[in-house]
Amino acid sequence: MQTDTVTTTRERADFLDSLAHHRGLLLRTVQGMTDEKAGLHPTVSELCLGGIVKHVALMEERWVEFILEGPDAIGPADAAAYESHLASFLMDGATLAELVARYGEVARRTDELVVSLPSLDDEHPLPEAPWFEAGASWSTRRTLLHIIAETAQHAGHADLIRETIDGAKTMG
Repeated sequence: MQTDTVTTTRERADFLDSLAHHRGLLLRTVQGMTDEKAGLHPTVSELCLGGIVKHVALMEERWVEFILEGPDAIGPADAAAYESHLASFLMDGATLAELVARYGEVARRTDELVVSLPSLDDEHPLPEAPWFEAGASWSTRRTLLHIIAETAQHAGHADLIRETIDGAKTMG
């Protein structure tokens, strides 16, 4: 029994450490940016630094809701969902400070959840969507891995955008 408790505690600590690391990279990337620069689209993509922070916060929040409530938290893969997804990358008049503060709130909630959940083995079916395997389910553990992967991927996007704007590099 002791080994299981130690393994579970260590696994949760690993999740939290990894999330903190990738969140930190993203937040370091936007540090010192003005709202104007955070809203620039310096590449051929529609990505901007502020929009990435907004998107990562919304993505993490949505997947935490999935952990707690199941596929209804994600909703259907319809035209409205696609438009909402695209809008999640826009600052929409928010300041970078507001977006960073919101991300901090989401991160604290996620971290509290990782520590407090009775099990990381609980699972829910994924919602029906062309980008999910039909009939697949994700455990809490798998969902946390997805949050970490998304955060890391978007931190990399942000690093490239920041370098394009002013030459600053977060990761290299």
